[in-house]
Amino acid sequence: MREDFVFQLFDKQQDAFLELVKKCPENKRIVVPEGFETNLHWHVGHVLTVTEFHVFGLSEQPLVLPENYQALFAYRTRTADWKEEPPAWDLLIAQLKEQRNLIHKSLKGKLEVPVKENFLKAENFGELIVSTTAHLATHIGVVSAMLQMLK
Repeated sequence: MREDFVFQLFDKQQDAFLELVKKCPENKRIVVPEGFETNLHWHVGHVLTVTEFHVFGLSEQPLVLPENYQALFAYRTRTADWKEEPPAWDLLIAQLKEQRNLIHKSLKGKLEVPVKENFLKAENFGELIVSTTAHLATHIGVVSAMLQMLK
């Protein structure tokens, strides 16, 4: 798997996601549009949290996000279940950007390194990054639909 291709694909999807969420007015970030179960604030935290889990958690690398992010943003969580205030929007955006740097820095030259068996069926770091890239693409679609509803 070509390293430059994998990183460029991931970066392109993350850039598209960040540009998209930037279009959401501040007063609409916590609104749950009709037909949805979450708000845009949740999607930003979810992408951050799941990317960490896919890329670092499944490869048994150290996790850096606070533990409460799992309760707020992991799979099967919803904003209606929040028992505490989520981290600030700007903090989540900054953490997404830093996460990209960490992925590049810690995995450069290691994409072919095998990882333990996992539910994604990924065999190495490169495949973990590709899976999170696909996850990002899904959220780009959902966020696009949400933004249309929030107009």
